[in-house]
Amino acid sequence: MLFAFGCKISAMKKLVLSLGLILALIFFALAAVFIKTFWGGRNPLVMDFILHPDKHAEWFFPAKSKCADAPFILPAEGFIGYLWHDSFKLFEAHQGLDIFSGKQAGQSPVYAAYAGFLTRQTDWKSTVIIRVPEDPLRPGQQIWLYMTHLADAQGNSLIDPEFPPGTYEKPILQGQLIGMMGNYSGNPSAPVGVHLHFSIVKDDGHGKYLNELKVSNTLNPSPYFGMELDARKAGKAIPLCKP
Repeated sequence: MLFAFGCKISAMKKLVLSLGLILALIFFALAAVFIKTFWGGRNPLVMDFILHPDKHAEWFFPAKSKCADAPFILPAEGFIGYLWHDSFKLFEAHQGLDIFSGKQAGQSPVYAAYAGFLTRQTDWKSTVIIRVPEDPLRPGQQIWLYMTHLADAQGNSLIDPEFPPGTYEKPILQGQLIGMMGNYSGNPSAPVGVHLHFSIVKDDGHGKYLNELKVSNTLNPSPYFGMELDARKAGKAIPLCKP
């Protein structure tokens, strides 16, 4: 009986050790993901640019610049900091591009990357979306160009008065002014760094845009701009026009 009791204790110790090992592995795996998300990838580049934009003039792209025969122009001046499929939030992939100006809110113009029809819903303080009936790279497909953070920290819109809330399907030309870059996050006490978020959103097949918050509903912007903008391939490289 004592032998059987001893065996039970030994089995329990092994079980406890096994569970402890599993928990330790889970902890270190989560810690590795946390470190990679918040201190790895492109985060150091973006933080350094926000703090010292004058030291990184070579990272700037001019507004309306264009790579070779790529169909889109760059919608704003600045450093393309975060890329499509970047990771700076736990278990989330970035849906588009974040272009940082290194300036204050309201100082950097934002332009239409491509011609189409602009909509601004009545409750959109900092956001517009442009319907492009014919995808220049996929004939017969419709796409949507989503842009946000066009308001200051308090939510005062920086969108051009030509596009008031409730604007629906207003024709817009490539390179036409949309507004100014801002830092609105939805929470006045916690503004984001001044930047433009830009993403290419898929059509739902019925003439409406899909939910931009899901990366699976967006397209890789690389071929549209003629540079590597997929974070999984670009790594920490500064985006450049492809040769």
